[in-house]
Amino acid sequence: MRNKKRAVTIQDVAKAAGVSVSTVSRVLNEKVDVAQDTQERILDVIKQLGYTSNLAARSMRGRHSHLIGLIIPDIGFPYSIEIMKGVNQAIAQSDFGLMVYTTGDIQKNATASLEQHYVSLLNNSITDGVIIVAPIAQDFYSDGPIVSVDPHKMKPNFPSVHANNYEGARQAIKYLIELGHTRIGFIAGRPELESAERRLRGYRDTLVEFGLPLDESLIVQGDFTQKIAVGCAHQLLTMENRPTAIFAGNDQSAIGVYEAAEELGFDIPGDLSVVGFDNIPEAGYLNLTTIDQFLTDMGRVATEMLIQLINQKPLETLTYRMQTELIIRGSCSPIFQEALHETKSAL
Repeated sequence: MRNKKRAVTIQDVAKAAGVSVSTVSRVLNEKVDVAQDTQERILDVIKQLGYTSNLAARSMRGRHSHLIGLIIPDIGFPYSIEIMKGVNQAIAQSDFGLMVYTTGDIQKNATASLEQHYVSLLNNSITDGVIIVAPIAQDFYSDGPIVSVDPHKMKPNFPSVHANNYEGARQAIKYLIELGHTRIGFIAGRPELESAERRLRGYRDTLVEFGLPLDESLIVQGDFTQKIAVGCAHQLLTMENRPTAIFAGNDQSAIGVYEAAEELGFDIPGDLSVVGFDNIPEAGYLNLTTIDQFLTDMGRVATEMLIQLINQKPLETLTYRMQTELIIRGSCSPIFQEALHETKSAL
């Protein structure tokens, strides 16, 4: 039986170059405290021995790793999954590979620090560029290009992909007004994200536009998670003069509204109308009326933009904004026919 050829290790490289393993590691990670002639000797040995298992080493030899990094809040979150589908579509049409890092469901300050760490780790040694989804951190140190999906509201100085969140919120509220609803609750999303800020503004502006009172008690602060939305919905539905409809900041929050409504004995749509935002697959299962922001397309476009930047090609725009679409299903009903007739006449 013929023995398999043993893979070249970093120890082999160090021995052949006459240096320590830590010195080889520092060269692979582009540290500047290694003498130039030593760096060149190590890189020559890497090439001669065919040491290719280390991604950073490949990058050093060819200046490109042909890898893209994706930093995402929670890999199990439906929103994240839909964006990843689009990233995969674009990757499949390219010669790039993909590395995925998740910041997980942890506290805000820790998340911001972890985002910055991952961007620095990936873009300064391993990948050719990074896509970061719904970042909490405002600033990143990076030698490589970055594209953000659903960026921080402070408008970071790198390209980004958004939905038209303001118009999407207007579509949702106009639809509920057309159904005769005048007390419409709103569960807001993560306040540091531009998307949440614009959806809140769209909610406010549309009520004012149609002459409805802006009752601040109908606005509760969520964080785009189902767990927190349950409590927000409880707060709205136990008010003395409760809303007849709730616009949830995203579909996960809308699912939380469903959970709270069931606990309190409210029927959807008989007692309460609900509209979400995202159009994740779960929205279809629940027959939830929602705003489609085309998440898969957002992931695809962000990846295409990043590849253009990696290839040093100019972008048509630094801010790509997806149009939104109201998807009408069965979670809303007219509050009563007379009010519906009067409201439509006013419109």
